[in-house]
Amino acid sequence: MALYYYRGFTRNEKKVSGQIDAQSEQEVKNSLEKQEIFPIHIVLATKVRQGFSFKSLFSRAVSIKDKILFTKQLAVLLKSGVPLLQAIDLLSEQFEGKFKSILVEVKDGLKEGASLANCLSKYPQIFDKTYVQLVNAGEASGKLESILDRLTGYLERREEITKKVKKAFSYPLFQLCLTMAVVTVLLAFVVPRFEKVFKSQGKDLPEATRLLLYISSLFTKHYILLFSILLALIAGLYYWSKTPKGGYIIDKAKLHIPVISFFTRMSAVVQFCSTLGMLLEGGVNLAEALDIVCKIIDNKILADTLNEARDKIVKQGKISQYLKQTKIFPPIAVYLINTGEQSGHLDQMLLTVSKNYEVELAELSDSLAAKIEPAMLLFMAGIVGFIVMAVMMPIVDVTNLL
Repeated sequence: MALYYYRGFTRNEKKVSGQIDAQSEQEVKNSLEKQEIFPIHIVLATKVRQGFSFKSLFSRAVSIKDKILFTKQLAVLLKSGVPLLQAIDLLSEQFEGKFKSILVEVKDGLKEGASLANCLSKYPQIFDKTYVQLVNAGEASGKLESILDRLTGYLERREEITKKVKKAFSYPLFQLCLTMAVVTVLLAFVVPRFEKVFKSQGKDLPEATRLLLYISSLFTKHYILLFSILLALIAGLYYWSKTPKGGYIIDKAKLHIPVISFFTRMSAVVQFCSTLGMLLEGGVNLAEALDIVCKIIDNKILADTLNEARDKIVKQGKISQYLKQTKIFPPIAVYLINTGEQSGHLDQMLLTVSKNYEVELAELSDSLAAKIEPAMLLFMAGIVGFIVMAVMMPIVDVTNLL
C-alpha cells in the first residue's frame, strides 16, 4: 500500500483535503466516492517529496515529540508481541502529514524484506545516525524493544535539557525585546510632545534632557535608515555564522564567554557520554560508536578535539586517558569513566556520568533563569527611569520657578 494526498469537494461544494493509505489511485477514488467526496487532485506521497508542491504544503513537519511518541509506542507494541510490520502499520494510522507518509514507506520497505534500520536510514533529517545504529544493533541482537526503551529515555532527557536551556535564555530575551519596544514608543511618540515645551522655556536644559532629545530626534528623523542598518546587521551576522569561518569563530567565542562556556562544555560531555554509553550497551563496537558520537557534537572546536582523541583511543584503547587530555571533561567524569573502563562496565559508567551532568545542567538552567529575570527587570527599569527623569527635570525646574 502507499500514501496518497487528495483535494476535492463535498456535495455542499465545501473544499476538503487529506490523505489516504491505498493500493492504487483508483482505490482512492472509490474510497472518496463512498464518503461523497469528489476529488480534483490525487497524488502519490513520494511525488510530493520529489517536487510536487500540492499540499506538501499541508504536511506537518516531524517534531521531536512525534519521534519520542513513535519510539515509545513501537517499544510497547513489540513488547506486547505484535509483529514489527503490523506495529508500523498500526502506528502509521496514529500520525498525520509527513510522518505518516514516512511510516507508510517504511512499512512498504519492510514488506520488501529490508531491515527497519535500513528503512529509517533513508530519512537522516528525522532518524539520525545514532538512532539508526541503535535500531540496527537491536535488530541484530534480537533486543529491539529494550533498545527502543533506552532510545525513548535518551530522547526525552535530551528534549528536557534543551527546553530548560532555552527557557534560561528565552525569557531574558523576551524582556530585552519588551524593553526595546517600550523605549521605541517613548522616543517616537512621548518625548517629541515635550520637545516644543522645553524649547519654549528659553533656558539651558539639563544634560540628560538634551541627550534624550537628541536621541529622539535622531530616531524620528532616520528611523527607516536605523531599522535598515539593524536588519542588515542581523541578516549579515546570520549568514556569516553559517559559513565555515564564521561558525568556527562563533563556536570559539562560546568557549570563552563564562556562562555559555559552561553550558557548551557540559552539553558536549552529556552528548558524548549518553550517546557512547547507549551505543556500547547496544552492541556497537567502540571505533564505530566513537565515530558516530564525534559527529553529533554541536561545537566544531570541541568536535575536532574529540576527533583527535578518538583516533588515539581507537589505536590504543585507553579512553579515559585521552579524554582527560581534551580538557573538556571534568576530573570527576574522567575518574568515573576510568573506573568503568577498569571494571569492564564502561557503558554503564558513561550513562551514569551523563545522568549526573544532566541533573547539573538542569539545576544550573533553573538557577540562571531565576537570577537573570530580576537583573533584566532592573535593566528595563533603569532605561525607562532615565527617560522619565530626563523628561521630568525641566518640568520640575519650571514648577520651582513658579
